[in-house]
Amino acid sequence: MQISDIGLIGLAVMGENLALNLENKGYTVSVYNRVHPDRESVVTRFVEGRGKGKRFHGTYTIEEFVESIRLPRKIMLMVKAGNPVDELIDQLVPWLSPGDVIIDGGNSDFHDTERRVKMLEEKGLYFIGAGISGGEEGALNGPSIMPGGSVTAWPLVKDILQAIAAKLEDGSPCCEWMGPGGAGHYVKMVHNGIEYGDMELIAEAYSILKKRTGLDNDGLGDIFELWNRGELNSFLIEITSHILRYKEENGDYLLDHILDVAGQKGTGKWSVMAALDEGDPLTLVSEAVFARFMSTLVRERERASVQYPAGKVGDMEACIKLNTSGIEAVRDALYAAKLISYAQGFSLMRRASERYGWDLDYGTIAKIWRKGCIIRSVFLERITQAYTKNRALENLLFDAFFHEMMEGALPALRGVVVDCVFNGIAAPCFFSALSYFDGLRNFISPANLIQAQRDYFGAHTYERTDAERGKFFHTDWTGKGGKTVSGTYNV
Repeated sequence: MQISDIGLIGLAVMGENLALNLENKGYTVSVYNRVHPDRESVVTRFVEGRGKGKRFHGTYTIEEFVESIRLPRKIMLMVKAGNPVDELIDQLVPWLSPGDVIIDGGNSDFHDTERRVKMLEEKGLYFIGAGISGGEEGALNGPSIMPGGSVTAWPLVKDILQAIAAKLEDGSPCCEWMGPGGAGHYVKMVHNGIEYGDMELIAEAYSILKKRTGLDNDGLGDIFELWNRGELNSFLIEITSHILRYKEENGDYLLDHILDVAGQKGTGKWSVMAALDEGDPLTLVSEAVFARFMSTLVRERERASVQYPAGKVGDMEACIKLNTSGIEAVRDALYAAKLISYAQGFSLMRRASERYGWDLDYGTIAKIWRKGCIIRSVFLERITQAYTKNRALENLLFDAFFHEMMEGALPALRGVVVDCVFNGIAAPCFFSALSYFDGLRNFISPANLIQAQRDYFGAHTYERTDAERGKFFHTDWTGKGGKTVSGTYNV
């Protein structure tokens, strides 16, 4: 009996809230929970709890679930990435009809999405990999959604996905088609990588301010609240001010009792791996991932803190004073580093788009990230404007507005980095941002020496500054080698 507009599998936090969002927008929703020791009670608890009296149809077998959805069926999977998605697809396919659409709303590897699109299209079915960002609140009230996959399926699901997405001030939805294959999940992966960078930069700013100003958490919370009123306005800055001020019943700041070990679910690491595949220097996100790794080395950090106690490691006058100008310097450095991080993220998407033929629209990507998602901020509107002016923009740092912003904030970034160095404060993402910027702006790099070394020990050849690109040379550096070369290629 076909009674539902869409089906949803997976009633954990994101799935449950997306189901409620769908129903709130006027859709009847069939719900099912994948293999679980307490599967039936999960469905029953939902339909008799938060879903009671609403347009939900609880189902307890795959056959019942599929048969309850109108043709062409739209089925959303909100389950753990990897094997669980493949297992559910295998269970669903025998019951589906040609033209049905499966939507994977989890954080799947884009390679898996590419494979699943091809596999299901060969069976006459459609597959969409839809990156969804916004957490629990976004899922319920409107997330940012990044769909990609089977192009033919987009008109079938467009109205539904745009209905549940966050809306900008002009009413436009934070959901647009990204491109074929794994484009949607790739964009979501980079979004999460940028998110790793944003969170680490904010944590480093917190660390610098805490160690260099002596302010308590309320005072630090005031600083982040003030920053949130300006160009750094964002969801993550806003919640940081709330977190800093939050107190337990005994009056202690909760943050001071949270163990400094950060977890991760893989999308940041995937971004770094993708950057390695594309040969693109996603240095800031890489450092953010490594910083989380470092945080897990609790025993090693404890031992090192005893063996190498804190204290000044230099005799240079600190750049950050215990006054307002120092705090403003940290703010400006955070803005500059954030810009560099986004420039890196969009650069990676540009290279991947060229490689896979996705034709990503970077202005649209920045636009749909402005509401609903975790990295939402006013900053993204400037990125949309930059790509609207020049869709072929190679790097955000080349845009006139961001060039002006970098020129203004760069002294602060240099000052903060120097202060951290001479006061022994770890700030890997601030350091990485400055190193990337200086590496990018230095037309002459020391890589000529590296290439000479490679040719010296391995006959890997080199190009010359006084010859056309693509012509390679080899030198018998020792006078004992031959003319045979290993050839040149880049992995």
